[in-house]
Amino acid sequence: MQETLVVVGAAVLRNGRVLAAQRARPEAMRGFWEFPGGKTDPGETPEAALVRECREELGAHVRPLERVGPDVPLPVRAAGPRAVLRLWTAELVEGDPRPLEHLALRWLSAGELCTVDWLIADLPFLEPVGAHLAHRSARSE
Repeated sequence: MQETLVVVGAAVLRNGRVLAAQRARPEAMRGFWEFPGGKTDPGETPEAALVRECREELGAHVRPLERVGPDVPLPVRAAGPRAVLRLWTAELVEGDPRPLEHLALRWLSAGELCTVDWLIADLPFLEPVGAHLAHRSARSE
C-alpha cells in the first residue's frame, strides 16, 4: 500500500490578515491563489516542511501554530501517490514575505478572502481561516 503524501499549507497571520500567494506554475495553476507551502520530503514532519517551504517560497521564517480543519484530498495523479493538503495557522518569526516563487502576494482580511480566485484544494479552508481572523479581530478590539 502506497503512503499518503502530505502537502502543507501556511495560513500566515499578521495584523488581522492572512497571506495569499498567486501561483506562477505549473501553467494550469498559474494565476490562482493559494496558501503558501508544498510537499513534505521523506522523513520530514509536516511542521518542518511548512517552515522549510515558507523559507524557500517567501524568504521568511514562520512558526506553525495550529491545524486548520481536516486534511483535504488532492486530485489523484496517474504517476503519483495519494496526497492530502494539510493547513496550519502560522506566525512570522523573521523576515518579510516576498514572492520568490509566486507572481504576487496579498494580505487579505476575513472579508477579502473571496476576492481572489483560489485553487480548488484551498477552498475548504476559507471558512475556518475567515472565522479565525474574525475571532482574532474581535479579541483585539
